[in-house]
Amino acid sequence: MSSHAKAHRGQVVGLLGGSFDPPHAGHVHITREALKRFGLDRVWWLVSPGNPLKTHGPAALPDRMQAARAMMRHPRVTITDIEAQLGTRYTAQTLSALRARYRGVRFVWLMGADNLAQFHRWQDWRQIMNTVPVGVMARPGDRIAARMSKTARIYAHARLPSGASHLLGRSHAPVWSFVNLPMTDQSSSAIRARGEWS
Repeated sequence: MSSHAKAHRGQVVGLLGGSFDPPHAGHVHITREALKRFGLDRVWWLVSPGNPLKTHGPAALPDRMQAARAMMRHPRVTITDIEAQLGTRYTAQTLSALRARYRGVRFVWLMGADNLAQFHRWQDWRQIMNTVPVGVMARPGDRIAARMSKTARIYAHARLPSGASHLLGRSHAPVWSFVNLPMTDQSSSAIRARGEWS
């Protein structure tokens, strides 16, 4: 599993971005579910240099890449630090750069319902919604806030009906799908708090 992200024209690639500080079984679970639920050919973990919304920095990028590779072993999943290679800081910038570099590849942005709840705070969030399909996976406790969020209300017309999530990757933005998963409620912050990651 290399950090060199490969995709062919016509493929549907799900993008799961985050600091992965540290990666855990919850990330693996949502990745496997996303491959099944959203009709994806591949998933790339975008291990970010840092999260602009967080005040303190994550562990060193090589350490997080190594931990992510050890955690996520799947032939259709790539662990990549392509954001560091591209020099992009915000998701909208990353998506623009990827779409320019990988012509003909269909990208889907993947995120947990907790991110949807505050998505309107992201830089150029409307641009993201208007240019790539978005797959939202609900973790325990995040469903209500996400469904009532500003993004969910504004883009209510673009939500795929229940049972049509497998069409997400072949649909044209703006489009998004919300799926409930029987999920672990593991979190990177809880693992750090227990002192299991430095």
